[in-house]
Amino acid sequence: MRKLLKYLKNYKLQSVLAPLFKLLEAIFELTVPLVVSVIIDKGIGGADWQFVTYMCLILVGLGVVGLISAVSAQYFAAKAAVGFSKQLRHDLFCKMQSLSYSDIDGLGTSKMITRMTSDVNQIQSGVNLVLRLFMRSPFIVFGAMIMAFLINVTAGGVFAIAIAVLCVIVFSIMLISIPLYKNVQGKLDKVTTSTRETLTGVRVIRAFCKEDDEIDIYNRRNTELTKSQKFVGKISALMNPLTYAVINASIIWLLYIGALKVDGGVLSQGNVVALYNYMSQILIELIKLANLIITVTKSFACAGRVNEILEMKSSAVEAMAGVMKENMPYISFNNVCVNYAGGSMDALSDISFTVDKGQTVGIIGGTGAGKTTLVNMIPHFYEPRQGEVLIKGINVKNIGDTELRDRCGIVPQKAVLFKGTIRENMQWGKTDASDSEIMDAINSAQASDVVLSKQDGLDEIVEQGGKNFSGGQRQRLTIARALVKKPEILILDDSASALDYATDANLRKSLKQLDYNPTVFIVSQRTSSIRHADKIIVLDSGKMVGCGTHEQLLDTCEIYREIHYSQFQKEGA
Repeated sequence: MRKLLKYLKNYKLQSVLAPLFKLLEAIFELTVPLVVSVIIDKGIGGADWQFVTYMCLILVGLGVVGLISAVSAQYFAAKAAVGFSKQLRHDLFCKMQSLSYSDIDGLGTSKMITRMTSDVNQIQSGVNLVLRLFMRSPFIVFGAMIMAFLINVTAGGVFAIAIAVLCVIVFSIMLISIPLYKNVQGKLDKVTTSTRETLTGVRVIRAFCKEDDEIDIYNRRNTELTKSQKFVGKISALMNPLTYAVINASIIWLLYIGALKVDGGVLSQGNVVALYNYMSQILIELIKLANLIITVTKSFACAGRVNEILEMKSSAVEAMAGVMKENMPYISFNNVCVNYAGGSMDALSDISFTVDKGQTVGIIGGTGAGKTTLVNMIPHFYEPRQGEVLIKGINVKNIGDTELRDRCGIVPQKAVLFKGTIRENMQWGKTDASDSEIMDAINSAQASDVVLSKQDGLDEIVEQGGKNFSGGQRQRLTIARALVKKPEILILDDSASALDYATDANLRKSLKQLDYNPTVFIVSQRTSSIRHADKIIVLDSGKMVGCGTHEQLLDTCEIYREIHYSQFQKEGA
């Protein structure tokens, strides 16, 4: 938690004013029992009702000033806590964006969502309560003890013993609870994962009639979370009854001592009432402090989880910048080996080939052969375990991710559109793209019919994930989005799988006619989609088993030949 305090640096004033106003409120609150004591001893005891009225007005004044102080403290504490969480979320989001694909795969989407939402909210609540109560509650507790010592040393001793016992109880429960709350948050991750997987794959679940199985999995994880929360909740719940028991025992002892002292003429009745009020204040504040400790304990657990991500170092490292050489192959893979986080085997092994500027490269192979991993090496989404990927003789990690990815137009396997309009989605690659540039890209992607069929054209609303478009429409629009920026390197990762053969052929033809002559990588399961490529790479279990033209591979590569002829018979081509 201490490492996250830097996010309060822009709210130093609010972080100081909030506890100061709370201390001011506490001072007024500690003054009240003394005023009540004076009212009893001098006013009521002396039957001076004018004095009683005057002192009651003072009590009202103390209450009003205390209320103003409390509201001011709440305002400044809330402002600082919300600002803290805003900065923390911003940096956490930026950190997540900077991580490589390997890091993101290792963390998991559900964990990142939980840390961004639930964990940060819990930390915000902790900061808010600390600014409001962390100084006020101990100040009143120890202030009440000091006031008790000023009234009577023996009575003050009762306060000191009670506070010592309470401190042992509170901190023991806190130390036990912190690791348990971490465990609870971990199980919350699993519930979030179940929820996210079920919502994302609801169609698949229903298609295989797996609703009952998924419900059972969710119920099991939810039950585990509930049990953990109940267990740690029971331990935390001990705080209040134990606190009440200690305080009430102390009050009984205090009243007994007070009665003896009054009978002996050492204390007045007003002093006993004041001591009782101070002990009651301690009870109230320790209940608040107990709730604060529980919240802060959760916050510490969440802060540790958030800090784990903030301190992560991306596995994709950028090295010193280099100068590109024009006499080198445009793209080179030199003995590249890649493995995923936690993987025992390489996803790609000893991959070597070169590509010249403007060439079209087809990549084909069975499921899990490493096709997507290979093209993801070009924009430096993954860091090779061994070997290097070069662009004009410079390692991709030396170019800088922003510059490198500005050169690339990437269409991933899953066509993703974002909520907004078609125009806003098209301008992701080039923010100032004109309507004519957008339409040129849309025409090249064979998506003009998609736009023209919509009543609002480019202003047509795109729902989250592009749910109001068909799979083929989404694919063509994502291809158009990549083409708007006129990339030097165009990567189509099985992005035409939902297109019919005629549209696919027209798309490949239009890509050949692009005036800026990009270097194109086409990942496909169809040999018909890549048969006219300048170079075709065949992958099998992460290894390159063939490289050449369509005709060459039919003669030399058995795997390519099997793929082609199995499709040739089905397609009748």
